[in-house]
Amino acid sequence: MELCRLLYRRLARVSFFPMHLKSPYYGWGLALLVLTAIRIVMGAVVPLTPDEAYYRLWALAPAAGYLDHPPMVAVFIKLGLLVAGDNACGVRFLGPLSAAVGTILLAMATRDWLQHLAGYSAKDAQRAGVRTAVLLNGTVALGVGTLLMTPDTPLLLFMTLMVWSLGRLCVTGNGAWWLLVGAAVGLGFDSKYTALLPAGGMGVWLLATQAGRGWLKTWWPWLGGAVAAVCVSPVVWWNATHHWASFMKQGGRTGDWHPARMLTYFSELVGGQVGLMSPGVFLFFIGGCVVLWKQRDSFSRLLLCMILVPLAVFVQHAVGARVQANWPVVLYPALAMAAALPRWRGWKVASGVGIALVALIVIQAVASPLKLSPHLDMTLRQMGGWPDFGRIVVAHVPADSVLIADEYGLAAELAFYAPVGRPVVAVEPRWSLFTFPKAACGEGYLIRSRRRHDMPDTALFTVLSQEQDLARERDGAVGERYALYHVRTQCDAAGHGQNAVLLPSRH
Repeated sequence: MELCRLLYRRLARVSFFPMHLKSPYYGWGLALLVLTAIRIVMGAVVPLTPDEAYYRLWALAPAAGYLDHPPMVAVFIKLGLLVAGDNACGVRFLGPLSAAVGTILLAMATRDWLQHLAGYSAKDAQRAGVRTAVLLNGTVALGVGTLLMTPDTPLLLFMTLMVWSLGRLCVTGNGAWWLLVGAAVGLGFDSKYTALLPAGGMGVWLLATQAGRGWLKTWWPWLGGAVAAVCVSPVVWWNATHHWASFMKQGGRTGDWHPARMLTYFSELVGGQVGLMSPGVFLFFIGGCVVLWKQRDSFSRLLLCMILVPLAVFVQHAVGARVQANWPVVLYPALAMAAALPRWRGWKVASGVGIALVALIVIQAVASPLKLSPHLDMTLRQMGGWPDFGRIVVAHVPADSVLIADEYGLAAELAFYAPVGRPVVAVEPRWSLFTFPKAACGEGYLIRSRRRHDMPDTALFTVLSQEQDLARERDGAVGERYALYHVRTQCDAAGHGQNAVLLPSRH
């Protein structure tokens, strides 16, 4: 506790609250510290999801790009592993810290903006800053996103940095802030490609408003663009030298087009956002956009463009294809700022409901008080029973055998939860993009989900025998069943397994 007090006193010296206003907000600052500590502890307790285990492998094979996403999530995980070790806490360590930093930046941005609007005193602006921070932390997306390390984690941090630096730009008129805007956009792109959408809204503001066109007559936005280009160049270079693999994978989503299912996709889009924002915060976000529309200052116009342009893209996409629920998370920092405009009561309750929902999710993931099927229980389906499953697999195969998986998530989980030193071989074309050593062909035991009703690919494996099925369970509830095959991997011309690599185990 003494360390926490010392840390808080040091932060208070550079706090965004004026001295005479600091004491009323002491409780909010302390609450953020406590919430961050709780998130770190929970991140250490909850088992890794398959995607998180997969991203951990990215951190162990540093590159400027990967098939599924840009590399920033791997950078975050690598830093966490260096601090907290190769464990669940290390994988997720930077999530709660980045959320805390983003919370402070967003509160500062709201304060800077509103204290220059008519009708807002300095004290009103301070309170609105707190309201913004509390509402953002009341979203289920941020609450769960601080426990699970995904590309959205660094994306939210850099989008918040972008919003804050744009706020400083509009308030101070100092063009040098464009350099930080450019860095935030570039690093956001290095986190997830959807960062281009708010940046596109900023581009519309530059072209469509008098204030924006005024900036275009100076060197500053162009220099900011140069900074962004430098930041994204490693990702572009990696794609250029790897057959544009990542760009093609993400861009290929536009080819899935089924307009006849438009109503289904729209209902999923809206329902997903009500769930990820939490119902009360969703209403504040909508109300904030309505009030924001009526504002006429340059930053309000900018914020509105950064919301409407991505929203238009998501709505257009939902006409014929599914919008994944987490895609609009890129809008949440701007939406949280807009939500500070309505001076409605109930914002604490709205945020509290969201935090309570996150707490229920964590409790279910850790203690499993509700016995639900994996179809209804996302925590069971994604996280349930992995530590025990690693031991179960090893107990059912000979001690000198190799574990094999032809699903990237399952392979990554086995590499993390199987006993140290037990070789795990991943067989899938995606692994050719990694620097992991090639696996020699030979015999081993292939684990495959029973959700896949086909037999192992004969171009990759010769099945020698089928063994007893295995189950991944949490407190008696089965998350998934797996078939176990004794196989021989097919050899390529160099004597390696076809599309097979040897994954690093924990150390």
